[in-house]
Amino acid sequence: MDFFIGHTDSPHIAYNARYFSPDLCVTMSYSLIRNLLFTLSPETAHHVSLAGISLAERLGMTAVMPSIPAQPVTVMGLTFPNPVGLAAGLDKNGDHIDGLAALGFGFLEIGTVTPRPQPGNPQPRLFRLPEATAIINRMGFNNLGVDHLVGQVQKARYKGLLGINIGKNFDTPVENAVDDYLVCLDKVYAHASYVTVNISSPNTQGLRSLQSGEALAGLLEPLKNRQQHLATQHGRHVPLVVKIAPDLSREDVEVIATQLRRFEIDGVIATNTTISRDAVKGLKHAEETGGLSGAPVREASTRVVKDLVEMLEGALPVIGVGGITDGESAAEKVKVGAALVQVYTGFIYKGPALIGEAAAAIASLAKNGK
Repeated sequence: MDFFIGHTDSPHIAYNARYFSPDLCVTMSYSLIRNLLFTLSPETAHHVSLAGISLAERLGMTAVMPSIPAQPVTVMGLTFPNPVGLAAGLDKNGDHIDGLAALGFGFLEIGTVTPRPQPGNPQPRLFRLPEATAIINRMGFNNLGVDHLVGQVQKARYKGLLGINIGKNFDTPVENAVDDYLVCLDKVYAHASYVTVNISSPNTQGLRSLQSGEALAGLLEPLKNRQQHLATQHGRHVPLVVKIAPDLSREDVEVIATQLRRFEIDGVIATNTTISRDAVKGLKHAEETGGLSGAPVREASTRVVKDLVEMLEGALPVIGVGGITDGESAAEKVKVGAALVQVYTGFIYKGPALIGEAAAAIASLAKNGK
């Protein structure tokens, strides 16, 4: 379906007739909205945009969004309506599930959530680097706590696939981190399609140390045991997924892959944000502390996805995230073996049109035999 915009015989108008597809209309509309949002501070814009998405859904305005063609894919025993999901971090508390779901994502991931509410790091803690289609954040797992998130999930009308991303409180010693993860796993298990264990945020002191061999084993073993207990208790298996960083050597990735296979983890998300600044040197805000996301992390993320796919040998699926800003970068992750993809920073810069663009590019790969 096309929208007809303005036929005219007036000599003052250079173009007599224009046809805009729904996708183009969404892109143009979001471009205008983004320009307005970018006049606000990044964190204010974040809250305003999420509130706007939720309001649009409640008013039925998201019904005019172009539909994403069905492209079902079965991963971890779950059937995803399309392979393009929303990464964790945008909706930390599950306050905007229905609005985000109306945009056409194949699945949503909310969080990161911790056992107790915490304010996160001091503001400012979110910075745009538009020249690089990038963001730096040092949010620090700011959230209202796992009980609030569970309440929001229960209130949501959304019945699609929902991942819940869990972490540790900032004041929990890293050697006791497993206790926080177990608390969260217990509370979210019955409400999640899958649960993601976030051990790769650079904004919680010591968290990334949990990616190392013995520390990772010490975390995964009790989590896997608890997952099995909860599966028996609730009568269903909820996949357990681990999210890792891009700032890893091939040897680091191999250690992680070995532990994931050893404990029969259901999936892995690659990757979180990077602490490298090589791709943004000289740009405003480039030296801010925090994790860099967006286009600059694309190459490192894809490398980790590729390495994991090779090392895991099909034992568990890889979900690719990092630097997806268009269809090509989404398809790139699938080309190297990702089963699903997630977007975040690209979605902020490009808006809902990115979902359809990414899904179409991945569908084209499948049609052409990848």
